[in-house]
Amino acid sequence: MTKLVLGIVLWSVVHFVPAVAAGFRKNLIAKIGEKPYKGLFAVFMVLALYLVISGWKATIPVNLYLPPVWGRHVTALLMLVAFVLFLAPYHATNVKRFLRHPQLTGVIVWGIGHLLANGESRSIVLFGGLTAWAFIEILLLNRRDGAWVKPDPVPAKKDVILVVAGLTFYLIVAFSHRWLFGFSPFA
Repeated sequence: MTKLVLGIVLWSVVHFVPAVAAGFRKNLIAKIGEKPYKGLFAVFMVLALYLVISGWKATIPVNLYLPPVWGRHVTALLMLVAFVLFLAPYHATNVKRFLRHPQLTGVIVWGIGHLLANGESRSIVLFGGLTAWAFIEILLLNRRDGAWVKPDPVPAKKDVILVVAGLTFYLIVAFSHRWLFGFSPFA
């Protein structure tokens, strides 16, 4: 469990730096350059993912609560929403007129959904930890960036494309979930 927790903490801290230590980030980029900074960020993210994945696999799950019977069905719907939100910031969509941080909101929806379907210790640490990170990150970014200026409306066609892309991504992950993570959401 230690590696899993360390991975989530590393993921969180590295992502918090731009939100809470903009001066440090700016000075580091001035010192080593933009590309090396991004490379260093990527190395820390790969290390965090390694710690999360290996920590997950090494942790023997201990049931802490029994998820509701309906939890898996709600999770399936929430995952579709999460995938759409996760893709939303990459193109002009109307979602960004209603949510300042759609990708982080998608992580929160993803985490809550998985907590509705899983009640063992490692799931609570992983999904609860990343949900907490995303929520705190939204607060920190809002504080750093000040007042939100909503983008102008875009044609509904952009939203349809987003939903189709999210649905496609959702189906790919759902049908490869057993191969990727060892568990089928359809079982």
